Amino acid sequence: MAPSALEVEDHTRDAAFNKAMHGKSAEERAGFLAMMKKDPRAQQAAVDEYFKHWDNKSSAEETDAIREARRAEYATLTRHYYNLATDLYENGWGASFHFCRFAHAEPFHQAIARHEHYLAHVMGLRDNMKVLDVGCGVGGPAREICKFSGANITGLNNNDYQIERANRYSGVHGLADKLNFVKGDFMQMSFPPDTFDAVYAIEATVHAPSLEGVYSQIFKVLKPGGVFGVYEWLMTEAYDNENPEHRRIRLDIEQGDGISNMVQISEGLKAIKAAGFELEMHEDLADRPDATPWYYPLAGDFRMMGSMWDFFTIARMTRLGRGAVHQLVGALEMFKIAPRGTQKTADSLAKAADALVEGGRQKLFTPMYLMVARKPLNA
Repeated sequence: MAPSALEVEDHTRDAAFNKAMHGKSAEERAGFLAMMKKDPRAQQAAVDEYFKHWDNKSSAEETDAIREARRAEYATLTRHYYNLATDLYENGWGASFHFCRFAHAEPFHQAIARHEHYLAHVMGLRDNMKVLDVGCGVGGPAREICKFSGANITGLNNNDYQIERANRYSGVHGLADKLNFVKGDFMQMSFPPDTFDAVYAIEATVHAPSLEGVYSQIFKVLKPGGVFGVYEWLMTEAYDNENPEHRRIRLDIEQGDGISNMVQISEGLKAIKAAGFELEMHEDLADRPDATPWYYPLAGDFRMMGSMWDFFTIARMTRLGRGAVHQLVGALEMFKIAPRGTQKTADSLAKAADALVEGGRQKLFTPMYLMVARKPLNA
């Protein structure tokens, strides 16, 4: 279900807010250092704007009207979520903001890259294809897929700060001639029709208020015969919205991950077909019989660690590690080193992490429902 009207884009307003909140922090090498250089007043405005959708709104009290209010402000909600969470993501997870499958004893960052390579492989991405990355984050997947396939990639993002970070990394990696990052709302793309040879999205279109809406936009900008591949966040068919525990898990994931409206697998499949695509393959990769589950890093399970170099990544995800982050960020806020609201954001991410593990273990949620579809030649 889409909102009755899409949000009006205002790139001038967004650029001014980005400058006010983030200043020159996008130039910092590390997410933690960037996190210390935010404007307190602008950060508080982002906190207020984001958490107004969640504070004092429990899953037991959730109504259709509350969900519709989130859908109606999908772009603002997502933009401010990433204004608050981007540095925490980079500091704790890396530059690719997504989950992945794990082979036996596979190191964390190798598994992340393999997940990206697999999508490029099943889509058939090749040298110099013109490719769109929908919801590109700070460009981690775009850089890896560019190196793997040789494609020329445009990243679309509605968060100015992430675009600045992505452009910085492109220069560092020597890929500025192959990668381009642009500002825009994926529900109302400004690219001309039939622009791209291929389009992919990695755990990004879940932020859309309507999957059919965003898939239709992708269909429009894709050339006839072009391919679309997506790793989608979806609730499985085992999810029951009338079950209070199921609903709490969903809402905790949505709050901690900036999602206005998450739906079930059946709705995702219906949406991609309704957008006009011919579905070539689809599979819940989280259902593969892997010995190491996709959520193991969030569970903080050292027994499944693939490399000694993953120790600090996993340690940060344990309850002890998250508790330490809570105390550290609280102290930094108290001494006005970190802006107020950083701890609240970190706590929301931690709450979502627990819900993601619960949703994964109970088979209620998947972050990697793979769909590969094609725009008909006669479209």
